[in-house]
Amino acid sequence: MKTQFIDKDIKYIGSQLAPHWIYKNFKIQGDAIVSFIGECDVKLTEMVDIEDVINNEPIYSKLMLSFISEQFGIELTEGVFRQRLLMCIIKELLEERGIFVKRNGDDLVVNGGKLSVSIATKSVTSILIHTGLNIISEGAPVKASGLKSEMGIENIKEFALEVMKRYSEEIEDIKLAATKVRGV
Repeated sequence: MKTQFIDKDIKYIGSQLAPHWIYKNFKIQGDAIVSFIGECDVKLTEMVDIEDVINNEPIYSKLMLSFISEQFGIELTEGVFRQRLLMCIIKELLEERGIFVKRNGDDLVVNGGKLSVSIATKSVTSILIHTGLNIISEGAPVKASGLKSEMGIENIKEFALEVMKRYSEEIEDIKLAATKVRGV
């Protein structure tokens, strides 16, 4: 799986969760995960999570670290498993820094504040995953926590690169593990 940190400010508005968005914008073809920093403002009209739409819960963060992944040849259930794996990797990395993180499904909570938003969905060609982590909590519509404001993580790019590296390695290792066993 290819990885790339995008070194430009990108406002995540939900429309980026689209087939071939990574390929069209960054010329990365195939299974990939990219990350970038910017404001997050997802209106109800762009929401993929129907439960959030029903509950009238748009998403906003003044500054968010976003991950977008597109993966081919898998079904939605496997995509949700992979989304949860990404959340577990983020949780592990934070806990290695001494930060206690509670995970509930695809939600990460630190000190009672919501750190993450995440969704996995199926397009006509692929599985798409967006995960966003607040960098600062100020201005969020819910009680939130932030990588920088509450956890003191200053080098967000370095954190993002490590998340993507571990995620890519884990996916590749899973694929390899499936090739080394004999059928019974």
